[in-house]
Amino acid sequence: MSLQKKKSSIVKKMIISVAAGFAVGFLCLLLKSMLMGTDGEGVWKVVDAIFFQDITATKSIEGIGLFYIIGQLFMHGLQMMIVPLVLCSLSLALCSLADPKKLGKIAGKTFITYLSFYVIAAALAGAGAYFVKSMGWFSVNLPAQQAQEIVTMEGYNPLVTVVNAVPSNMINAMSTNTTILSVVVIAIVLGLCITKMGKKADPIKNVIQNLNDIVQMFLDFLINKIAPIAIFCMISRALAVYGYEYISPTLVWIASTIVICLVLVCTIYPIGVFLTTGLNPITFLKKTAKIGLFAAATNSSAATLPLNTKTCINELGCSEEVTSFVLPTGMTINMNGTTAMHMIAITFIGTAAGIDVTPMTLILTAFLSICTAVGTPAIPVAGTTMVYVVMMGLGFNSELCMIGYSLVLAMNYLPGMAVITLNVVGDAATNVIVSHKEGALNKEIYNKK
Repeated sequence: MSLQKKKSSIVKKMIISVAAGFAVGFLCLLLKSMLMGTDGEGVWKVVDAIFFQDITATKSIEGIGLFYIIGQLFMHGLQMMIVPLVLCSLSLALCSLADPKKLGKIAGKTFITYLSFYVIAAALAGAGAYFVKSMGWFSVNLPAQQAQEIVTMEGYNPLVTVVNAVPSNMINAMSTNTTILSVVVIAIVLGLCITKMGKKADPIKNVIQNLNDIVQMFLDFLINKIAPIAIFCMISRALAVYGYEYISPTLVWIASTIVICLVLVCTIYPIGVFLTTGLNPITFLKKTAKIGLFAAATNSSAATLPLNTKTCINELGCSEEVTSFVLPTGMTINMNGTTAMHMIAITFIGTAAGIDVTPMTLILTAFLSICTAVGTPAIPVAGTTMVYVVMMGLGFNSELCMIGYSLVLAMNYLPGMAVITLNVVGDAATNVIVSHKEGALNKEIYNKK
């Protein structure tokens, strides 16, 4: 209950900060249009110097840039935790998955099914996002003076990514946020080795667990306490400096995420159930609808677990043994809704910042997103926080990218409802498939209306 209140509090703070940010931003934009080119132009220059000045672009103290400083401190706080977040959460996730007590046929089939849905969701969401991008709906007409900030991705052989994924120096790889893919590999190796060593590795596992708790505590503080203020400052500054250009693409991102996630819920899971079990997919959709609605309303997969368990056993005919493993495991590792959201968010952020997001970029995004989604920690708005990890892995670190990210972080509540629906219904679909493969699915209960 306290976690639910915390999430509600964060959502309210985000809504207030977004509304206030847009209000102040519009007022500043109106003031700017009234004063520029008139005798009062000096007044705007003073306001700009005090609040909006990019202090890194000046050689001397030409302004204070309060809003810029607050936004940068928030982003640097996130950057500071990126490497330990990925290293700890992913390695611990692998330790949990590979627990010898949990290994077996059920576990193998569960993980393969989840991974299959991950890949399909990433591919379809990426295709949808690329279509929206190709239509020009994510594009921003940047002012001439900001065009120089655009990040370009030069052509390269994509196989180089495979070679660079395994670092020659582990310490160097963890010293920068631009080699996140290498950190992912290190985390995977670390998690598998800890599992293989068993109890002998418990001391190092406990150290990683404690470090992970520290990282989550800091991120909880950063998102809950600092993010509303930082988002207010960043949105206000974005409107004052860049104008109205980001509003339309942001609304398109929200609509695209909701529509694509809901389409995926209604297609990949029923089709997956039909192809693997031969059962009526419409029956599955009807019986799991309440699970999705409950998850969207509570915005919590943990709160949805009891209803999901009851529905799977009493209405879908899944066995209690399979359900007791698949659903709790899915709550931890099945974040394909998060991956779908990442694909769309990265396409929006990159395109709005003037970066040409190519299919190869989306393939790398999918890999990074799946790896980070599996290790997504149980912190508020964790999915959108992990967007930042993927951004750093792709080199999307310009100021224009940060503006797009701040909008994704601030405006995530409505898309998040569709994202979590995709997650929890996926748990139920996997449960049905694994129960069927194990010969433990009661088809009479499933087909009962």
